[in-house]
Amino acid sequence: MSDANNIPGGNADDAIPDDWAAALAEQKSSADGGGGRAQADTVRPMQPEDFSDIKTEPPSDVNLEMVLDVPVTISMEIGRTRIPIRNLLQLNQGSVVELDRLAGEPLDVLVNGTLIAHGEVVVVNEKFGIRLTDVISPSERIRKLR
Repeated sequence: MSDANNIPGGNADDAIPDDWAAALAEQKSSADGGGGRAQADTVRPMQPEDFSDIKTEPPSDVNLEMVLDVPVTISMEIGRTRIPIRNLLQLNQGSVVELDRLAGEPLDVLVNGTLIAHGEVVVVNEKFGIRLTDVISPSERIRKLR
């Protein structure tokens, strides 16, 4: 800041534009190289070929520990359906909603909403589980994302 607080009747807010003006003038003089001519004509955008001589090697020791603790949501989907809001509002206890799957068809296993496998429901120690019957290959998962 400047000495605006030391000037009788001066205000620190009045000094802000002066500080900006001084900073801009200093920046302009350094950009001119002191010679008064801007060097903007020598500046050009970078092109991909400018980086062609840079050699980067993949890291030899990839640390997956950080990724292994990231939580994901896994869900099983029995089926889906589309109904109008009018019918949705009429649902109550005991209502049956028809799904687009046949009885006995495998369930979809989704991780964060992405299909990764198919499976069937099992009961183990009085708890539901799923036995994976078909795991989608990583290349197939990537293809479905496009």
